[in-house]
Amino acid sequence: MNPLTEQEIRTAFVNCTKGEAKRLNIPRDLAERPWGDMDFLGWRDPQAPDRAYIVAVLGGRPVGVQLRSSDAGSWQTRRSMCSMCVTVHTGGVSLLVAPRSGKAGQQGNSVGAYMCSDLACSLYVRGKKDAGVGARLHESLTLEEKIQRTVANLAAFIAKVTE
Repeated sequence: MNPLTEQEIRTAFVNCTKGEAKRLNIPRDLAERPWGDMDFLGWRDPQAPDRAYIVAVLGGRPVGVQLRSSDAGSWQTRRSMCSMCVTVHTGGVSLLVAPRSGKAGQQGNSVGAYMCSDLACSLYVRGKKDAGVGARLHESLTLEEKIQRTVANLAAFIAKVTE
């Protein structure tokens, strides 16, 4: 992924108002992010831990979605699998819910998926971040195929948000 500017990130959001996009907290460490190892930019809002954001380049342009996480529950201490990168975590997967864009979102419709709580799917797939023993299932897929699967899963999730 190529580095994104703050302006590119703010204008990418498809499921919030321009005012909300203008007010959201963009990571301060954009220059230090491992852009070459990332398939999407994902972060949690440090001032509102229940809010998260993802920006991916789809169809040649950045597309962003705002997300909310569910309240902490007893299920977070169980082993769970991220539906994007297929990494297994103990307590490191959250149900993240995105309001749908347009009229559907205004009517309260949303789409949810279980994702790595820290949104570091790209780093887990590449082995740059460790989720612990048993986090990566043995698969016959190549690294490139795993990356493609993660990108396809994320694109499918974003498509559900925008349809």
